[in-house]
Amino acid sequence: MGLIKTKGVILSESNMNDFDKMVTILTPNGKIGCAAKGARKPKSLLMAGTQFLCFGEYLIYQSASSYHINSCETIEVFYPIRIDLDKLKYASHITKIINDVTYENQNTYKILQLYLNTLYMISETETDLDFIVSVFKMRLLSLLGFTPQINGCINCKSKENLCYFSLKDNGLKCVSCGKVDKSAIQISNSTMTAIRYIILADAKKIFSFQISEENLQELNLVCKLYFNEKLEKEYKLD
Repeated sequence: MGLIKTKGVILSESNMNDFDKMVTILTPNGKIGCAAKGARKPKSLLMAGTQFLCFGEYLIYQSASSYHINSCETIEVFYPIRIDLDKLKYASHITKIINDVTYENQNTYKILQLYLNTLYMISETETDLDFIVSVFKMRLLSLLGFTPQINGCINCKSKENLCYFSLKDNGLKCVSCGKVDKSAIQISNSTMTAIRYIILADAKKIFSFQISEENLQELNLVCKLYFNEKLEKEYKLD
């Protein structure tokens, strides 16, 4: 019990009573459900900092059974997302995923970093939104412990002719092993290089590569199917 000072992003908000809110905040140390008393009052100092997708610094009081936001300082509200329906749709999509894979008292520093970097790309650039989500999904899987084998064929260990990605066996396969794997998707060398880059690149640089339209379609397919396979759930853009 006591005061907690933390940075975080508002994953969701809902009305409570006449002027209060309940919000879910993703912090570096897990997800927290907090009450924000008076946050819906027109002159409330909590109004801006308790909006969906707001990134801020929060002073939170922890009681025996609940959390309450005492004060907050807004750092970024990602305004371009709020005025663009396509950007909002994709931001909401990744937020739903983040909400599903995080919980209280969890080390979520790297997940929060990935989430913020992805929101920035959606908000502040005109980068292809499907590309952004594909990179996000593959990197997130790596953070969740589903890093695919990318150094050689996961079956025979060959480092030559790696042109299949196995959804079932979690990684690259050579042409011989890939042909007999019904879950394997044939990919180009450029797509394989992109997957390796997403997994190994510095956190701030994971979106810093270019890929052709044809190879982007391959990357989107692999990331989507591999993500759904590992999380055992089909995520669709609403």
